[in-house]
Amino acid sequence: MARKEMNIVVLLREACDPRPPVRLTADGYGVRERGLRRIANPADICALEQGLLLADKHEGTVTAVAIGPQRLEDHLRLALSMGVQRCIRVWDSAFIGGDAIADARLVERLMEILQPDYFLTGNRRVDAGADSVPLLASAKRGIPYVTAALQVESVDGKVEVLRKCDRGARQLIGISTPCTLLFEEGCCETRYPDQVMLMAALAKGIETWGVAELGLPYSELGGYGAVLEKDRCSFPRTNPQRIVTPDANLPAFERILALLSGGIKPREGKLHNVSAAETVEMLMDIFKGQGLVEESH
Repeated sequence: MARKEMNIVVLLREACDPRPPVRLTADGYGVRERGLRRIANPADICALEQGLLLADKHEGTVTAVAIGPQRLEDHLRLALSMGVQRCIRVWDSAFIGGDAIADARLVERLMEILQPDYFLTGNRRVDAGADSVPLLASAKRGIPYVTAALQVESVDGKVEVLRKCDRGARQLIGISTPCTLLFEEGCCETRYPDQVMLMAALAKGIETWGVAELGLPYSELGGYGAVLEKDRCSFPRTNPQRIVTPDANLPAFERILALLSGGIKPREGKLHNVSAAETVEMLMDIFKGQGLVEESH
């Protein structure tokens, strides 16, 4: 009986580089496109490297999938230059406006068509944090998943995943295939393709799938299939002050308040209605108290 070839699928997602300044749209429900620098999500590239290592050890094939417009083909060509055998870009205007549930329905359908033994992607998106879409799709398919994965090994048909836990701890988990693994950013050193592989990737074809190839009704996609309402965007609080884990000797109520604060200490604000001369005098008193200016004698 012929041995079944290991089938690995890696989901590559696009992210906005967090370094350039981000500006919100006028209605506050989105981010302005102008001035954004788009990159391949770093954690997804680490997942791709883990998939290639797994395929090299067990003679498997790696398929890279990206859901989005034509500009995502740059990320797929990077995957081709790293050694991926097949690339698929999935996109249709019907996907616009979808929420996590509608997007998970799309990923679930990809899993159903491609039938991967390992479905790999990043644990977090560098611009949006944790992404629930791969987890929702796996749960709908009844496939086990592991988050914060660092390494995967397949020995004698048994799959062992090393994952990251709280406070730097590590956990070794046994899991069955098919499975979904979400890898941490920086869990491995990714390979850098040479010029020959980069040029060869430009000549390779990329498959394009739409609604017809997926076989999904329009009522389940994009804004039509969305269930969650869109909320306004907001910037995080500037310069948050982190607090340590609450002391176990404190009363339970105070420990709960510390945990619910999200690690941010409240700051006191005061408003003084005084004249300009009094304002200068008060500021000088503050500067003297801080040792910024010397007191005159």
